[in-house]
Amino acid sequence: QVQLVESGGGLVQPGGSLRLSCAASGSIFSGNAMGWYRQAPGKERELVARITSGGSTNYADSVKGRFTISRDNAKNTVYLQMNSLKPEDTAVYYCSRGTYYSSSYYPHYWGQGTQVTVSS
Repeated sequence: QVQLVESGGGLVQPGGSLRLSCAASGSIFSGNAMGWYRQAPGKERELVARITSGGSTNYADSVKGRFTISRDNAKNTVYLQMNSLKPEDTAVYYCSRGTYYSSSYYPHYWGQGTQVTVSS
């Protein structure tokens, strides 16, 4: 059974940084694509960043140049480094494991989410 556990959320001032972590267990980690989504109140869940098993990354336009997704296969962990945070980045952030084909990412498993609040 796949388990994904996020950590690292919290309250940060605009312009600040946070690093989210997602520890995966229950299956082989290195062969899967991973993604970070977020959902703000009243809005649909959106894909923020994804990383393939080979390390290829892609980002939503709203976070390009500010967020970086990475993975450590030895630790079965995926990270989301978030810099220059803005109030509009406030949301619950979810880690996911999925598949990547035909230039698209398809999530299959979800973590429980971690709250990120950007406010002064």
